[in-house]
Amino acid sequence: MRIDIDRLTEAELVALNHRIIERLRFLQQMRAHKAMLELSLGDRVCFQPEARPLLFGIVTRYNKKTVTVITDSGERWNVAPAALQRASDVVDPAASSNIVQLHKN
Repeated sequence: MRIDIDRLTEAELVALNHRIIERLRFLQQMRAHKAMLELSLGDRVCFQPEARPLLFGIVTRYNKKTVTVITDSGERWNVAPAALQRASDVVDPAASSNIVQLHKN
């Protein structure tokens, strides 16, 4: 389908622009929803924020566009589902180190 935008009035161009933006937002929401369906509450995930090390945490809530993750350090992050990876698919550097945590009695 070809649309000759040169023949459209300003009002028609604005209306077309609004419809395009609405459609793009809908497609983005569908991708986010599909990615959310691959995660369950309680899943262990990881993600890497910009200029920070890889963070590991647990999925605690679904939001409209994001998923809430509580990290191992107790921070609460709202993360795009596409930015999350199952922690079982990634080697946790802390888990593979030679350091063993001892608990106080």
